[in-house]
Parts: sequence; C-alpha cells; structure tokens
Amino acid sequence: MSQKEWEQQAQQIETLVPAIYTCISGPAGAPRDWDRFRFFHRPEARSLRTVVHGDGRIEPQVFGTEDYIANVTPFFATNDFYEMEIAQRIERFGQVAHVWSRYEARPSPDSRIVLKRGANSIQLFHDGFRWWVVNTIWDNEREGLRFDLF
Repeated sequence: MSQKEWEQQAQQIETLVPAIYTCISGPAGAPRDWDRFRFFHRPEARSLRTVVHGDGRIEPQVFGTEDYIANVTPFFATNDFYEMEIAQRIERFGQVAHVWSRYEARPSPDSRIVLKRGANSIQLFHDGFRWWVVNTIWDNEREGLRFDLF
C-alpha cells in the first residue's frame, strides 16, 4: 500500500480506524505495517491498555507509539492475531472527534474462535487536511463487563 493510499485513509474517520486494525493484524511472525501505523498517529500520541489482574487490581499501561510497537512485537511474533472493528460510533465537534470502536480479535479473519472482544475509545484531531490519532484507551470484555452501547 502506498503513502498516497494511507493519506486517503486518513481523510475520513470511517476509513482511518479500520486501517489501524489492519496495521496490527496478521499471522504469527509476519511483519506488521508499523510505518502506516506511525503515519496515522501524532508523534505525541498515547495508548492506554487497561489491565485487570487476577486479584482485581487495575493497572493502566501507557505507551507512546514506539513503546506500544516494542511491547506488542513479541506477542505478534508467536501469535496469529486479527483484530477487526465490529461497530463504530463517531462524535465530532469541529476539529476534534471521539470514536467508540468495538472490536473482536480472532486467530484468522474467518475463524469462529474469538480471542477477545472489547472497545477502543479513540480521540482524533483534524489539522485541516487529515485526521490524526491523539489518544487511544481500551478495555476487553470479561466476566461482568460487556459493551452494550451500540
């Protein structure tokens, strides 16, 4: 995929968010499209993974883009992982947008096995030319927690 195609995807939220999922999806050991992933994120962008430990303790794990890439690369090296958007709700005010993006992860795009399901809360900024990811925070469904807003 060319940078011109990346630029087209960044023009609309409805194409940008699914493209991000595509960047991180693939078979075990296959390189992910980190250059395109970086292209969609502002240099100062942050990601926050919600971790709930077995003892109930809740931990936020916060990453810059490069830290996120370094954190997930070992997992992707040994695991088939395809994350796909299954629903989206966009709220926009001027140059700012918020996206609720529901996702499922599967070992292959057509697998009946669901590895996990959850929701991303994504903040975007439009600079007059394109959309940029500024922040992403997510949590996975688990016993007692299911995302039913849309």
